[in-house]
Amino acid sequence: METLEFIIYPDGRVQEKVTGIVGASCAEVTAAIEAQLGQVVSQEATSEYFAQPLQQSASAQIQSSYGEW
Repeated sequence: METLEFIIYPDGRVQEKVTGIVGASCAEVTAAIEAQLGQVVSQEATSEYFAQPLQQSASAQIQSSYGEW
């Protein structure tokens, strides 16, 4: 589940936390929001940022041989 969490402090700072998005695509999701909020002072990548998206592939090999009866 993808989640964006925002904490707005009394001095106007906004802390943003993204969970559930694997890889660097979280930057694409938050770019428009960050552009509206103002200057980004710091960023800290989580372990999800460095994780590789899970890719599933299925392949089957069928080998049949007909023996002599």
